Amino acid sequence: MRDQIKDRAKRVGLSMLTTVVVLVGANGAGARSADTTTNPSAKELVQKMLAVEDAEGARKGRYTYLSQERSERTGGRLWTERIAETSAGKLRRLIAEDGQQLTGDRLAAEHARLAAIAADPEGFRRKSEALKNDEKHAKEMLDLLPRAFVLEGMRTEGEFVRIDFRPDTAYSPKSLEERVLHGMVGTMLLDTKSLRLKKLEGRLPTDMNIGFGLLATIKAGSNFSTMRAPVAGNEWKTSMLDTDIVGKAAFFKAIGKKEHAEHSEFMQMPMDTTVAQAVALLQR
Repeated sequence: MRDQIKDRAKRVGLSMLTTVVVLVGANGAGARSADTTTNPSAKELVQKMLAVEDAEGARKGRYTYLSQERSERTGGRLWTERIAETSAGKLRRLIAEDGQQLTGDRLAAEHARLAAIAADPEGFRRKSEALKNDEKHAKEMLDLLPRAFVLEGMRTEGEFVRIDFRPDTAYSPKSLEERVLHGMVGTMLLDTKSLRLKKLEGRLPTDMNIGFGLLATIKAGSNFSTMRAPVAGNEWKTSMLDTDIVGKAAFFKAIGKKEHAEHSEFMQMPMDTTVAQAVALLQR
């Protein structure tokens, strides 16, 4: 029983963190009617934004872009990667680490890794399924904005509108992931011309305990922030992602998640680009 509890706690902690991380990089979410009592103007605007994001998300294309990331995944090093989006998932080619181009055995190993992916695209697709599920969860989480939060403080900032959000105490979270997001306060920035989400940021004002702290504790001050920018093809893509989630789970195992990433040089790719073709593109 103790092992089962520990395993459940570990999965819950990682699921909550991954959902929050992906949430801030999501491209869109479906709009639904809201039951909470908020500023009608702010809620209506957010619902319109979500409807536009949903419609555009259904038509979104695929891109290759440059990513610079420092995170737990990179071991705290600054990784420069070229990324290509395919129907099977995102392909990554490591170009440089801490500003130094890959050479010798390290470069050869990276080429070999990509060649193995090209030779087994279905294996790559299977490994990418978890990330696709995270994206689905992220859309569900973003959809919570007009339903689970009080939207207030709407004000104009140049060509943008800023709206603050805080938990609506009348809303009852349906899952552990929702509990984490629902505990956050923050602000969003909307582009008034395109009705697209420009920036979203949130933070936990107080510690959050799951299962009286036995399953997880996420520390006050844990936060996320994302910036999005328009790119070719009338789309908006994540240009910056900053996440700092700190806590403990499963009998004091750390579940911290720290990441800072910047994306640039977006270029459209044909929608029917295969995994092998994407590997060839990245290998150029």
